[in-house]
Amino acid sequence: MPVEGASGATGAGSLLSPNTGVMVWTLLIFLLVWFILAKFAFPRITDAVRAREQALQEAIDAAQRDREEATRLLDEQRQAIAKARDEAQRIIAEGRAAGDQVRTKMLDDTHAEQAELLDRARREIGAERDRAIADLRREAVDLAIAGASRVIERNLDDQTNRQLVDSYLSSIPTSRIAPKAGSKASV
Repeated sequence: MPVEGASGATGAGSLLSPNTGVMVWTLLIFLLVWFILAKFAFPRITDAVRAREQALQEAIDAAQRDREEATRLLDEQRQAIAKARDEAQRIIAEGRAAGDQVRTKMLDDTHAEQAELLDRARREIGAERDRAIADLRREAVDLAIAGASRVIERNLDDQTNRQLVDSYLSSIPTSRIAPKAGSKASV
């Protein structure tokens, strides 16, 4: 059996049967709420949504500008690093060239000093040889005079004897008087 409610309508029929009065009032309340929302709430909501969209678009644009700026700065840094690397290579090359120049100059100076020392040593050796030859001549003259005076047993004038022996020794080439290198003279 069907249950009747306070209004006298059955429970099963009231939910499924259309009620025009409720529909009209629901429609009027819906339109009124729609009109109030359209008049006061929707413009604010729409403005908030637009402001949010604009803020998001500005944030995207700012991020894009920042990204482009970062890319530009990165390129500048890479160029600066490449320039610094090139500058360092140039400085290293200049340092090597300067070092080579200094080394070459030092070698040339050393060779020049060595040649000068060799020339000076040769001159000193030649002067010593000439002094030694002169000393040997004097000694030979003295020995020859002493030997000749004993052989002849007559004492001639020393000055005349010296001149005579000196002129004889001068006529002899020096290569016959000076001992050869490596041989020892016997006295």
